[in-house]
Amino acid sequence: MADKVVDASILGAIIFEEPRADEANSLVSGFDLQAPMLLRYELLHIAQKKCLQYPSQRESHKRILIEALDMDIQWHEVDYASVLDIALETCLTTYDASYLWLARALAAPLATFDQQLQ
Repeated sequence: MADKVVDASILGAIIFEEPRADEANSLVSGFDLQAPMLLRYELLHIAQKKCLQYPSQRESHKRILIEALDMDIQWHEVDYASVLDIALETCLTTYDASYLWLARALAAPLATFDQQLQ
């Protein structure tokens, strides 16, 4: 299978069954998923926001998060100096630049709903 780098907008939509989950699934189905380690923290942040928004579903959101972190994703460290260069050159955040750096490093497409990152 071919590789595809996935970001938090895509994986978050899938795991938390958000309105664009079907679209997100279609973008990554059939690919070996790749992600910077940063994605773990971004998913943690999404789970935190969901828990605050829906306190009665806290345990469910925690379970979903743990299951997502165990998904078949190849996790990568990034070259921080190169990520900084990309962020400065593109006016992206360093977070978004991490996904772009990994996509370039792996010569793989990037799945994202973020218009600026696309």
